[in-house]
Amino acid sequence: MLESVEWGEYRLGDLFEIENTFSFNKDALTPGNDYDYVTRTSQNQGILQSTGFVNYENINDAGTWSLGLLQMDFFYRRKQWYAGQFVRKIVPKICLTDSRISFFSTILNKQKQVLSSVLVRDVDEVFRNITCLLPTRDDEIDYEFMERFIAELNAQRLAELNAYLSVTGLKDYTLTPEEEQAVKDFEEGKVEWDEYRLGDLFEIRPTKAYKYTNRDLFSFSGDTPVVTNTSLNNGISGTVGLDPTEAGGIITYSDTTTSDAIFYQPYPFVGYSHIQGLYPKNREWRKNALLYVVVSFRKSSNGLFDYGNKFNRAIASDMSVVLPTREGEIDFVCMETLISAIQKLVIKDVVLYADREIEATKNVIDKTSKSNSI
Repeated sequence: MLESVEWGEYRLGDLFEIENTFSFNKDALTPGNDYDYVTRTSQNQGILQSTGFVNYENINDAGTWSLGLLQMDFFYRRKQWYAGQFVRKIVPKICLTDSRISFFSTILNKQKQVLSSVLVRDVDEVFRNITCLLPTRDDEIDYEFMERFIAELNAQRLAELNAYLSVTGLKDYTLTPEEEQAVKDFEEGKVEWDEYRLGDLFEIRPTKAYKYTNRDLFSFSGDTPVVTNTSLNNGISGTVGLDPTEAGGIITYSDTTTSDAIFYQPYPFVGYSHIQGLYPKNREWRKNALLYVVVSFRKSSNGLFDYGNKFNRAIASDMSVVLPTREGEIDFVCMETLISAIQKLVIKDVVLYADREIEATKNVIDKTSKSNSI
């Protein structure tokens, strides 16, 4: 498809305007979810948090992009928003559709390297004079190609998602009678709870591959995950061609970061510095029950630890988690059933989304194909 398209050179300043935003600090925010408060963070589409109405003067329109002047990330804004410091607003001069938004978001984010190399005071002028290649037809931007190209990409990704859901059995989101009862009991407060000391349930010890330094670890190319202190991607920062240090089926946490770095690790992996493992002392601990502990462990440790206040093994062992109990014992059946029900309730939205988007994408492809054949 890309082989047959013609390309033309266009100046960003002819397609978009870059403008300052009137910023304020987050202490001015109000309760509510009507507006996004956008900062220069690269996470969560640049949104630090939601806010209620603050004032009219600082509101930025939906239908624009925000540009954080730290990592130079462009994020399209679908609702009105307020800005923190060092955020620009990119206002389109062209007509946009969802497909065009996706296409131009990619074009804009390809400029990160150029914009990151200049002083903040020069960003506006440099941005306006950047040129980019766009599909062209009869000396005009070929928007029909953009629509068709994005639609076909979406169709490919949705087909992969649909196949994954089918192969893994996740398309079946119907709750069993036991799962329905577990959800009902939870919502009606009929579940009994008790506190359990982590050190009584798990042996806590390091997972690190001491044979290698951290610097050398990633020099071995391969497929074994490496679990580090990142709070992203289930704690996995990359893969290496080494034998795993752990067999998987355990909980990991970083003793130098926050509770966001607590994860269940289903597969064998290599441990990194400061990654501790929770090894079950009881064989009854299966995946869903361990996922339940992850949630309770995160809640117990939330806000207590950071790099300056390390989360060592002794502290973790003495911490308590709140778990379902029955007749004075941990109710493993309740945990397993409730987590299974929650997973189905969550995946139901994904399955319905995939089905809905597949149908919509087919319509777009059919429409653009007919238009192109005229």
